[in-house]
Amino acid sequence: MTAHDFLITLTIVLITAGVTTVLFQRLKLPVVLGYLLAGLLVGPNLAVPIYADRNIVAILSELGLILLLYSLGLEFSLRRLVLLAPRVGPAAIFQSGVLVWLGYLLGRAFGWSSTVSLFAGGVVAISSTTIIARAFDEQKVGGKLRELVIGILVVEDLIGIFLIAVLTAVGSGEAAGAGALAKAGGKLAAFLAVLVVVGLLVVPRATRWLRKLDRPETMLVASIGFAFGVSLLCQQFGYSVALGAFLAGSLMAESGEQHYLEELVKPVRDLFAALFFVSVGMLIDPRSIVEHAGAIAAFTALVIVGKIGSVALGAFLSGHGTRTSVQAGLALAQIGEFGFIIAGLGLALGATDEGLSAIAVAVSALTTLTTPLAIRWSDRAADWVDRVMPHSWQTFTALYGSWIEKLRRPDARQGARSLLWQRARWLAFDALLFCAVVIAGAVYGARAAEELVLRTGFAAASAQWLVLCATALAAVPFGLGMLRVSRRLSLDLAERALPSPVRGADLAAAPRRSFALALQLALLGAVALPLLAVLQPFLPSMPTLIAALLLCGAFGWALQRGASNLQGHVKAAAEVLADALASQSHTAPAVASAGSAGSAAQQPAEPAALAAARQLLPGMGEPTALRVEAGSRAAGRTLGELRLRGRTGATVLALLRGERVVLMPGALERLEPGDVLAASGTAEALDAARDELRAPR
Repeated sequence: MTAHDFLITLTIVLITAGVTTVLFQRLKLPVVLGYLLAGLLVGPNLAVPIYADRNIVAILSELGLILLLYSLGLEFSLRRLVLLAPRVGPAAIFQSGVLVWLGYLLGRAFGWSSTVSLFAGGVVAISSTTIIARAFDEQKVGGKLRELVIGILVVEDLIGIFLIAVLTAVGSGEAAGAGALAKAGGKLAAFLAVLVVVGLLVVPRATRWLRKLDRPETMLVASIGFAFGVSLLCQQFGYSVALGAFLAGSLMAESGEQHYLEELVKPVRDLFAALFFVSVGMLIDPRSIVEHAGAIAAFTALVIVGKIGSVALGAFLSGHGTRTSVQAGLALAQIGEFGFIIAGLGLALGATDEGLSAIAVAVSALTTLTTPLAIRWSDRAADWVDRVMPHSWQTFTALYGSWIEKLRRPDARQGARSLLWQRARWLAFDALLFCAVVIAGAVYGARAAEELVLRTGFAAASAQWLVLCATALAAVPFGLGMLRVSRRLSLDLAERALPSPVRGADLAAAPRRSFALALQLALLGAVALPLLAVLQPFLPSMPTLIAALLLCGAFGWALQRGASNLQGHVKAAAEVLADALASQSHTAPAVASAGSAGSAAQQPAEPAALAAARQLLPGMGEPTALRVEAGSRAAGRTLGELRLRGRTGATVLALLRGERVVLMPGALERLEPGDVLAASGTAEALDAARDELRAPR
């Protein structure tokens, strides 16, 4: 490669990318699609009389990846990341485990070997930080959704590094299963610990010192040099440059100068990030797409449907609202750089062929096309999910967030952490022993069956069945142990959030049961799904899938029963609130059916009027009185048109209008100025609902 070749390639790429992105902007389409089209045009796979050197573009795209991840790290200091990890970690583990497992099953359905299928699961497991960061910047996505999605991506990147280490051991034949997991996890943890401790001692102080020089060019050069240095260090230790770049940004963010650094780096980052997407477009080969069309379509559908469902469920169980969880699922429905890395790793180790790499690139390109549109439509999709959800589930999802909020309060948090630490050890112990028994049965089962035939004279088939039954009997106690420990832990955590009364009726019994069941599902998902991903090569595919579906069906049925019982509890609570609201307005409650009308309220209910009702309604969040202001956007609109629950997460339990009280008003109930709503939900949801009711037309 000469300087002349480099200049020619850079000129061709930038001019083509400039033309395509201007065109896509005029068409009001995401510019990322323009970069992909530019890569296809200048790549080797189309008979177009312009051609750029793929190797040069790949080098430049690596720089773009480093700068983009470095900028992302600046948004998330290590302190902020530690605080965010408990909220996003379960969702990341949940979706990664689901996709590795389903990717493996789909690979086996296409007749691929266990090793190739395992690599296929790794390819589809990790979403693309690069694509999402770019799409969020273009569509100005911020706030809670951005924080949740980026937090999940950070944890996913760590999981991706872990997967690469494990798949390297599996693909090279060095190790498999629990041994590879323990070794790879230990090495990664030790490397990160040393890097973070040393970095925290040096980097923030050095960054603040550089800032005092007040020389932007010096700060720019030094910060980018540091990002490249840490990325190179990670690469030398066998990890991704993406991890190094992100850590570099997080360490520099600890200095408090992240906003200044973001503005400095942004122009350089945008230039090289464009080259990254052009390089992805250059890998798109129309002939490979045609050859592997069936597998590409199947894996694309798996990524879109699987990620939306698993991320949304994992995020919801972690305590995020339904709306934010659905939006996060739609945003994360793609694969990117880690998919290329894992597919390339399998090819380099000889564990896979070029077909998996072609599938990874095509699926990434297709999901990159759909991601900006999915983010744009996520608001409508969340509204649709809220509308079609059964009423009992709407109530359950609205209250679940308030229960999680109670568990995170300072008075309950310390006890919850202690419980988690005590019981999680037993849960991990049962999981590891279950894993060891299954792997031992798979590895040594054939030899044990042969010994049984030689020593007893049993038929070979009978001996194999005996060994299989013995393995299952040995594993069952540990599987039941996981169920028992997760059940006990979930009940204890639910008790922390919704304590039982010392004496008298237990009015929180129904909410506590529903909360405990949902917590158990979250705990089992966080443990069982990674376990399934690890053990899948050692288990028969179809029986495992059937067993998993039956277990999910059992939990779904139990949650449905819990939601139905909770609905009756909420109706009773609504009557208590109706009495409180009517008492506040000094009238007798004339209870109306949902959708009834009445005269304007004479006197507003104040939040203090519900204090006594709150004491009688444990598990109902913090019932609060919200007033519909005259001249607000809400006045004259129905609850369905306002989409109050879908937009804010707050549930309206009762409505006071003059001398009439409407219990659990429906979507057709039209709000009037002066109406007072008794709403329940998290503090954040209630604040959002209050703002919505006060917003001017």
